[in-house]
Amino acid sequence: MRDPRRPKDISLILGTLNSLVKANAGTVTNFEVLDLLNSKGASKDTTRVMGLKDKVSSSEYKVYDYLMETAASTQTRESVTKFSDKCKDFKLVKAEILNIINLRPSSDVELTPIIEKPDEREIDTEGILELVQQLLPPLPTLESEQEETENAEQEETAV
Repeated sequence: MRDPRRPKDISLILGTLNSLVKANAGTVTNFEVLDLLNSKGASKDTTRVMGLKDKVSSSEYKVYDYLMETAASTQTRESVTKFSDKCKDFKLVKAEILNIINLRPSSDVELTPIIEKPDEREIDTEGILELVQQLLPPLPTLESEQEETENAEQEETAV
């Protein structure tokens, strides 16, 4: 029975995510949630304007908007799969791999809290950070900052 205090659209999201989790038999990455929302049509702004909310609820749009500002928006299924496979060499548990994919740490300070007792387990954090740089696309804000820097450099050389 549904909790009457929980909004209906939250129940829909949880129901959809539960079916996705059952299909994958475990937790899902932010990329997989974003992919699910894309498949439901959350990326199409016309449905928001027209008010056709049959497929995508307003809370799902909020989740979609949030995820578009995270590492999930630049990731691909191949990059996530390849990264997960390569992480097995580092003896990381599934939850640690999932958090690294979702958060995309770029420094030791960001990575260390994700991994439980990295010193005791002799985890190669530098190797993991190199793997993140190689296989996971940069964060959306980093991409735009790099493009702006490159454009500014090109303008300076043109002058």
